[in-house]
Amino acid sequence: MGAQRNYLALDLGAESGRGLLGTFDGRKLSLREIHRWPEANVRLLGRLYWDLPSIFANLKEAVGRAASAADNLRSIAIDTWGVDFGLLAGDYLVGNPFHYRDSRTDGIMEKAFERLPRREIFEATGLQFMQINTIFQLYTMVLENSPLLNAADTLLMMPSLLSFFFTGRKVDEQTAASTSQLLDPRTRQWARPLFDRLGVPFAIAPELIAPGEVIAGIRADVADEIGAAAIPVVAVGSHDTASAVAAVPAEAGSWCYISCGTWSLMGIEASEPIVNNKVLEYNYTNEGGVGGTTRFLKNIMGLWLVQECRRQWEKDGSPLAYDQMAAMAAEAQPMRCFVDCNSDDFLAPGDMPARIVGFCRKTGQQIPQDKGQIIRCALESLALTYRRSLAVLEEITGGRIDTIHMVGGGTQNELLCQFAADACNRPVVAGPVEATAIGNLLTQAVALGDLNAAEVREVVRSSFSPIHYKPQDTTKWDAAWERFQKICKT
Repeated sequence: MGAQRNYLALDLGAESGRGLLGTFDGRKLSLREIHRWPEANVRLLGRLYWDLPSIFANLKEAVGRAASAADNLRSIAIDTWGVDFGLLAGDYLVGNPFHYRDSRTDGIMEKAFERLPRREIFEATGLQFMQINTIFQLYTMVLENSPLLNAADTLLMMPSLLSFFFTGRKVDEQTAASTSQLLDPRTRQWARPLFDRLGVPFAIAPELIAPGEVIAGIRADVADEIGAAAIPVVAVGSHDTASAVAAVPAEAGSWCYISCGTWSLMGIEASEPIVNNKVLEYNYTNEGGVGGTTRFLKNIMGLWLVQECRRQWEKDGSPLAYDQMAAMAAEAQPMRCFVDCNSDDFLAPGDMPARIVGFCRKTGQQIPQDKGQIIRCALESLALTYRRSLAVLEEITGGRIDTIHMVGGGTQNELLCQFAADACNRPVVAGPVEATAIGNLLTQAVALGDLNAAEVREVVRSSFSPIHYKPQDTTKWDAAWERFQKICKT
């Protein structure tokens, strides 16, 4: 057993942020939560933004606590959600970053396709079309003649923006940049023709670096403020799913992953991007992975529906814990109704229970009558969406997938894990829960020469024990699948 080495993962999800201290002894990784906070967004003048000062204040708090807790803190690294970005003019932040769920991009894709056809964008990027993608957020600013865009000289994706605040170095990390729909997945460089054709100034596109590179040390003023040394800041798979996939504890065989949280990202790890007509037809995506891999996947709305139901019920004076919600769903009538998890009906924040009821009503289904039925509807629909995504992955790759690895916070929902196994008729290996932070931490270890990249998944398997779910009673799910396909189109 070697000397213990400590690293800090700053893992920001759409619902919460956390600082996890990882201690690696040369064989196993252990985790200690240093700081956790609810993620902050704010609505101003009808627009939805990230509360960036609050986010960065919590990151500094986490680093300060980690520096106090571990004398030999080797490095820190940040991962976040994709697509969102900040604009800089010199070293000044130009405006507060928009939240991807802001409604300003409603209808923007059709306007963009008038200027640059959908197929051309796809062939250049291989990315799934979603109105939240950076390319469409920027084109919205072009059409609005945004003074923010006109003033900017640098665009940084969210994790790179936060790393810049720590280091003062302006670079974008490739996995986060790959979610922008402005990156060539083959060269892993910016697709300049897309900038030019849409009127987005290419001058704002910064240098790109790969996961596993050291960005720089923490600035002296920041280090002094938080009581830390000039600790190296490492570029990891800074799109959180890239770090999560790096921590999938898979061995040999045919497997796919579901990174399960606010979003569910379901796909395979590929050596090269897959860009063809079927991928365009099914609206699948090629995003950058750690170690030069491609994450070929489908973005699925995920547990957002359940999270928003919880938020609405809390607002209405009926707060519920997630374990209570899962218990209510387990007792509810099965297979009563389904929703299309990827429908635009559910994208924006709002009264999610009413939206689920409204979707069931307009599609001629039975209406969920209570909270348990609403939650069960969301979870069963999500499991059936996994089944559809599995079928498409097998069709595109031409082979059977034998095992589903589920990682992330959503694996704490045992009911969903069992539903996934039942609906897909595949064994599900669930865990680790903190896969994103684990992938982040182990990529830091690789970057600093403390671990060989080929040994990362072996360390994950040695350090964390997954839970196995076997398919049960799949006949009723086959019948539900027939109904689901008629109701849900995306």
